[in-house]
Amino acid sequence: MRLHRTLVAVLGALALATALPASASAAGGTLHYVNVNGDDFSTDNPVNGECFLLISGAVHVDNGTDTTATVFSDHGCEDPLGPPLAPSTARDFGQPVPHSVMFN
Repeated sequence: MRLHRTLVAVLGALALATALPASASAAGGTLHYVNVNGDDFSTDNPVNGECFLLISGAVHVDNGTDTTATVFSDHGCEDPLGPPLAPSTARDFGQPVPHSVMFN
């Protein structure tokens, strides 16, 4: 019976460990942007490699994270718009405005 309990405990711990996401997969900090309507938005600790939509397009993007951010003119992170934003930098945009962002 003791062996059975030990085996169940080990298997449970293994299942839990493999289900936890890696902590290195998120950019530390906050992305802040102002959309074309003047509304403020922010995202804390965005996941690297995930495409985030910028609601109504952004006229100002502030990359307050510790990771490089690439902004895109389309909604699917396929058409880069200018050079990437280094960590702790900001940029204003005219036309076209970015509609999505991804952290590398």
